[in-house]
Amino acid sequence: MPTADLRSDTLTRPTRAMREAMVAESVLVGDDVYGEDPTVAVLEQRVAGLLGHEAGLFTPTGTMAGQLAVRHHVQPGQELLSDELAHVLRAEMGAAAVLSGITSRSWHAPRGLLDPEQPARMMAPQAGPYLVSTACVVLENTHNFGGGTVQPLEAMQQVARLARERGVAVHLDGARLWHAHVATGVALSDYGACADTVSVCLSKGLGAPVGSVLVGSAEMVSQARVWRKRFGGGMRQVGLLAAAGLHALDHHVQRLAEDHARAAQAARAVHDARPEVVDPDHVPTNILVLDVGAVGWRAPDFVAVAAQRGVLGFATGPSQVRLVWHLDVTQEQSDHAAGVLAEMVREGPT
Repeated sequence: MPTADLRSDTLTRPTRAMREAMVAESVLVGDDVYGEDPTVAVLEQRVAGLLGHEAGLFTPTGTMAGQLAVRHHVQPGQELLSDELAHVLRAEMGAAAVLSGITSRSWHAPRGLLDPEQPARMMAPQAGPYLVSTACVVLENTHNFGGGTVQPLEAMQQVARLARERGVAVHLDGARLWHAHVATGVALSDYGACADTVSVCLSKGLGAPVGSVLVGSAEMVSQARVWRKRFGGGMRQVGLLAAAGLHALDHHVQRLAEDHARAAQAARAVHDARPEVVDPDHVPTNILVLDVGAVGWRAPDFVAVAAQRGVLGFATGPSQVRLVWHLDVTQEQSDHAAGVLAEMVREGPT
């Protein structure tokens, strides 16, 4: 029985070709804390160029990249705004508060989709001596807990325009921005133009073993480099890891369409079995969120039973299960997962 591990696209492993690229004799390395790793420099400039920004900074994790951005934009005691399902609020262990003294507020966003009126209503950049002042709005594209939803470019542009008029920074959590680009054809630089800083991950759908890149102005990157060291993220001869990222950019971006197609196939199979569990029109990329509670399942029980049948998923709440397609999921495994999921929602809990 094939096992489909759909818990997260963070489970991707370097391909053989990527491993060979990492150890090639042509990969030059140096001490990155001193800014002397030439392969890292190439990666940073390439990602910055793709996103239309001046400079980039290689970080070990996406969380660190995002936290460096908000630390730059928001002073202790000021606030960031984001939607209630955002990764920066829900899945980073309160890092902004713990590490940087930042407070936060959120708006309601069904399926994580951006409604520009919500952050516009909440922005208070000059709140006076008795209230908290807004310094940054964080947008997420694609949206993880929203189910891989893609933010409309026009909505992002509207938020960016309003924020700049009011002196509020915008950070784009683009951990899966590659997926949005492939799904819509919108240029990465068009998305990048909507934010003062952007962070993108190399270690999820692109399959690199580790790493993210934060981009923005040269001044911001210079300051973020200091804070990266302060946060414990200073790295040494990491050109080997940067080489994996460069290989991913060359070979693993356009293939994301395969993951999108397989997730959509599974969504249709589940919908055909029990339409109330998922709407296939709401599965534009590689993340499938099932409302298993609609057919009587508790999400933890559903995950446990699915695992016994060779499908690994993740309960994101009492009634919701998330499944994520990625580089290491074959068509055979995806077909198996679609069949198991459809059967389980059709049968209901026993």
